[in-house]
Amino acid sequence: MINGWTAPGFEDVAAALERNFTDRAELGAAFAAYEQGQLVVDLWGGTADRETGRAWDRDTVQLMFSGTKGLAAACVLLLVQRGQVSLDDPLSRYWPEFGAEGKGGITIAEVLSHQARLPWVEAGYADLLDHDVMAAHLAAQAPAADPRAAFMYHAITWGWLVDELVRRVDGRTVSEFFAAEYAVPLGLEVWIGLPEELHWRATTMVAPEGVLVDGPWTELHRPNPLWVPGAEKIWNSFEYRTAGLAAVGGFATARGMARFYVSLVGEVDGVRILTPETVELGSLVLG
Repeated sequence: MINGWTAPGFEDVAAALERNFTDRAELGAAFAAYEQGQLVVDLWGGTADRETGRAWDRDTVQLMFSGTKGLAAACVLLLVQRGQVSLDDPLSRYWPEFGAEGKGGITIAEVLSHQARLPWVEAGYADLLDHDVMAAHLAAQAPAADPRAAFMYHAITWGWLVDELVRRVDGRTVSEFFAAEYAVPLGLEVWIGLPEELHWRATTMVAPEGVLVDGPWTELHRPNPLWVPGAEKIWNSFEYRTAGLAAVGGFATARGMARFYVSLVGEVDGVRILTPETVELGSLVLG
């Protein structure tokens, strides 16, 4: 069931992944790892589409949901490294409309660390895949009055805030910025928004039983439109795959994600994008 390879000494990794299928009813998965700048594990197995029976192969790419946030954060850190923004700057310095309703002092660091007190969209999610509409909603929205909202995971809203920052400073979307500044120079099989010609490589997502819930909702615990019954139709749609949501719209192979993260700690084939100092700064802000 498992395909791929491991370098000598890493055979137990393949055995552990195999147990995901034999003992834990895994449908399909891949795993990759680097050591000292070298790929030492590249494994995959199972099914990429349960309905058709299509196997997960070396070229299969997976929707990563919040795994996308690390990619988008790296885009902001590159802007910091180039002196185009500071993490201590208020977001409204670059996005004046965001200063409405008392948000003028919210810093980029607070946005990146989920402390903007905007964990949901009061206007709703009818235009979930339209960045301009959703960013405008957040710009007009007051931060939540409950201080606990400053410690809540901004699962989806984080992406519209970060993407709008990159657009205002650089002119490109996060998707375009990541592709040009990271994916191409590092040779990554990683995309924020999957190009149409690569949709055939994507898995068909299936939610485990009991994961998608419809309440109970409270003032702080509000519905996430991507995590309610029926959301699988959104995840697997052409529109979602191409939308490039900066918080939850990334696609990759395990090999590509491993290569991206190893590039943060050293060179990859002679290429390094972020300096050690920038990576350290990011780790302090993002934890």
